[in-house]
Amino acid sequence: MPPSGNAIEPLSFREALGHYASGITVITSLIDGVPIGFTCQSFYSVSMSPPLVSFSVMATSASYPGMRQAGRFAVNILAGEQVGVSNRFARKGADKWHGVQWQLSPLGNPVIAGSLHWLDCEIHAEHEAGDHVIVIGEVKALSLQEPTASQPLLYFKGQYCNLSALVAG
Repeated sequence: MPPSGNAIEPLSFREALGHYASGITVITSLIDGVPIGFTCQSFYSVSMSPPLVSFSVMATSASYPGMRQAGRFAVNILAGEQVGVSNRFARKGADKWHGVQWQLSPLGNPVIAGSLHWLDCEIHAEHEAGDHVIVIGEVKALSLQEPTASQPLLYFKGQYCNLSALVAG
């Protein structure tokens, strides 16, 4: 169908992109001894050499300015059992860290207990993109947890799901 020249309806755009399954991460940092973080599904690898990753964050984010100031962040790749963690860090203004166990990474970023893996990054570059900022980080350390039966937390068609549901469906 040829382009109509009409603007893309935001809800239609969101629905179309919802058909792309993505993993769920929590991006974290530590500012003056206070942990900060937010849920992020727009995370991906950029380069193997040097090891670069990227995520997108709303330009109006309350958490990202602190991460920019710190110059570093951790990517916590959530396990399928961490729906509650994802929901907690998706909220604005609440005490996101209440009841969440974590420890410090080598760069001094919070690593959330139970995550499948984590990546410790320094901010490499930023790019303004519409209502978001694209952040590129250079991976300085990472942790691969012991292989378990745990699967990643996925988001598809507006809801959390697991790999077996996607394969069967």
